[in-house]
Amino acid sequence: MDTRDELLALEHAHAVGRSDEPDLVAGVPRIQDLVAGLDDGDVGSDSGDDPGRALRRLVDRDDQTGRRLGLVERLDDHVVVERLEPHVGLGQRVDHRSSLPRALLGFPGARQHVATLEPVEVGARRHDCLVRVGRHEVRVTNPDKVFFPERGLTKGDLVGYYVSVAPHALPHLRRRPFHMKRYPNGVDEPFFHQKRVPAGHPPYVGEVHVSFPSGHSTVFALVNNAAALAWVANLGCIELHTWHSRVPEIERPDYLLIDLDPSAEGQWPFVREIALVVAEVMGELGLPAYPKTSGATGLHILAPIRPELPFPDVRRFAKALAEEVERRVGDQRVATTTWRVADREGVFVDFGQNARDRTIACAYSVRPVADARVSAPLAWGEVADVDPAAFTLETMPARIAAVGDPMAGMWRRAVSLGPRFSTLGLDPPGTTAGPARMARSTRR
Repeated sequence: MDTRDELLALEHAHAVGRSDEPDLVAGVPRIQDLVAGLDDGDVGSDSGDDPGRALRRLVDRDDQTGRRLGLVERLDDHVVVERLEPHVGLGQRVDHRSSLPRALLGFPGARQHVATLEPVEVGARRHDCLVRVGRHEVRVTNPDKVFFPERGLTKGDLVGYYVSVAPHALPHLRRRPFHMKRYPNGVDEPFFHQKRVPAGHPPYVGEVHVSFPSGHSTVFALVNNAAALAWVANLGCIELHTWHSRVPEIERPDYLLIDLDPSAEGQWPFVREIALVVAEVMGELGLPAYPKTSGATGLHILAPIRPELPFPDVRRFAKALAEEVERRVGDQRVATTTWRVADREGVFVDFGQNARDRTIACAYSVRPVADARVSAPLAWGEVADVDPAAFTLETMPARIAAVGDPMAGMWRRAVSLGPRFSTLGLDPPGTTAGPARMARSTRR
């Protein structure tokens, strides 16, 4: 490897066996690319090739740094997917009658993601197909099933979208307990919730055992790679619901959330106005702030924090922050922290989502609405005039190609929340909260 190829991205540190995501081996320089040379390298692959082998061929050139970091020997599937999809592509075997080839090829730049398209039948089901994502084959059942009748979008379109945006969605998904909300027959048909990952799931889907105060426990899925993302989409998980914390620190969230939730029709202008006040308060507190549309009626503002405090402390801080926003707006008909729904008039500045076992639709998640709207990350300069209807399954890949990912690198900017309590007039976080409950997980 030459000097530019000796570097690992912060967001990919865990991919070489580290759990403390923001940190790398001491003395190793830091940049944003897993292997910078891949952006200019010529790495070929076809449906019968292992993309990991292609990457090894590229980096296995006097690469003592790569070997010291375990890059060559310990490649994970999601590393291959994230850094090789744009260069090697997705070797596919698909049924030529299905909509999945159209779905994958229809996204901007997606043709370079597809190495081969070959007809195949899976068992007795003529309309199933196998899609090769990284080193894994993902079975997609009934890809022509219509999931969004108003737009004529199919399950194949949904899977294709998620494979296309995986490099941007996965940083928000990895190592988080994944709550399945399944729409097996599309948005117009009944759905159901499922916390426990189905038995016999593929080995590329991780899992984590979680206990609840009631004494019950379950095993959640972990969506750590693009193949797992395609797999949950095939199960009818239109939206991606995740916890606010990651394995192994599942009792300590790694972001604070303010959820702006309209109480009545016609309050979207208020949402945009309040969001800018939230940004102002967070800025004064030294919190990095990242807005995104909820994909429904509201707007989320996330502040990445180090997983140091338990949920109750983070919620207490979020409540004080929300109340400061309410005070600055100064009109309950515009912004309110009133908890009782019947008493609200303005937009609810919701701090209550900062709690264990609460989930939100993560960045780039499709929402189960007629137009296949997406929870879209925003630049702050867009907030004042943003129209959430502009961001859909059909438009998001082109938007990413045009403007990039406004949330890129956000998890590297996490800050400690504890020293900021006094700024809001709060007592410091408890020092006797007890050790974090460590989760047992299967890393994939």
